[in-house]
Amino acid sequence: MAKTVALVVAAGRGRRFGGDLPKQYAPLNGQAVLRHTVQCLTAMDGIDAVRCVIHPDDHDLYDGATQGLELLAPVNGGATRQDSVRLGLQSLQDDNVELVLIHDAARPFVSQTLIDGVLEALNHHSGAIPALMVTDTLKRGQDGLITDTTSRDGLYRAQTPQGFHFDAILKAHENLAGEELTDDAQLFERTGLNIALSLGTEDNFKITTQEDMMRAERLLSHQSEVRTAQGYDVHRFEDGEHVTLCGVKIPHTQGLSGHSDADVALHALTDALLGCIGEGDIGQHFPPSDPQWKGASSDQFATHALDLIQKRDGHIVNVDITIICEAPKIGPHRARMVERVSEILQLSADRVSVKATTTEGLGFCGRKEGIAAQAMASVKI
Repeated sequence: MAKTVALVVAAGRGRRFGGDLPKQYAPLNGQAVLRHTVQCLTAMDGIDAVRCVIHPDDHDLYDGATQGLELLAPVNGGATRQDSVRLGLQSLQDDNVELVLIHDAARPFVSQTLIDGVLEALNHHSGAIPALMVTDTLKRGQDGLITDTTSRDGLYRAQTPQGFHFDAILKAHENLAGEELTDDAQLFERTGLNIALSLGTEDNFKITTQEDMMRAERLLSHQSEVRTAQGYDVHRFEDGEHVTLCGVKIPHTQGLSGHSDADVALHALTDALLGCIGEGDIGQHFPPSDPQWKGASSDQFATHALDLIQKRDGHIVNVDITIICEAPKIGPHRARMVERVSEILQLSADRVSVKATTTEGLGFCGRKEGIAAQAMASVKI
């Protein structure tokens, strides 16, 4: 089992955030906040595995947000955050975990430097938290009036992930179950164990309000860039009873010739996606000389391109596919094609466009010798 596990607390309702969804599932640049958070953690050196603690009613939301990511199976949380953390820890107690990093699902901007600082502190202490010194003057107030000024000397703003030696934090949670504590470090404070302070970052803020979400959108826009690339492919007709386009089998008087299933649309799309991240073309990843790809379903190729994009913490913004042929007619199958591409790429349907055109009887497509396709894709990295 993994030595160091990140435990992501995602069971809250986020009532201060507002809206129809808990904030961890609210869209941030086209993907759930939770997905940004766990993608970040899975890419970190020093973290061997990630498990989420979720609300029992949120399994469908969780599955949609984390589709395609390599995570430990989620566990259900409890009535309070403290209950949820305890249940998450107990789910790991038979797995020989040494260190655990307990992180808020709504903090999607944790950095490698921050993780390194917490792990380094755990070499010398049973617990460690990232924190920032308070720099503003602090006031107490009542009924809209200042009642006191509080010294900021020695005050820190606590962040997550808070790191602990696993056995110590599990014991603390079990011994203090039912107490109303605001973070996990408080349990260590109550038990007298030392907790180290490591350096937090201003970007590692917690999304609590709609204003925080706007800040997160701005931060992502500054951190990333959008890349656009195109793909093109063509396959000739051969004897057959159907063609496969965008993963959909369409009855036809002929088939398409190719080493795989000859899905010309998905081949063009795969090349466009690979082009966005400088990963060459489909032939480099799936050589036609390799017999294992004989007759293969082309959704594997598009999924491979998606995996490469996600490993770079990127996501697809939108795709646009144009199929060029005289026959078969694409219109009756367009909706299913959009649906299938959406499934393959884990995109909403409004980010997928499938169009068709003819060449007015000109060229090989006009002579009904084959089908061509071109695709455009935009990817945010």
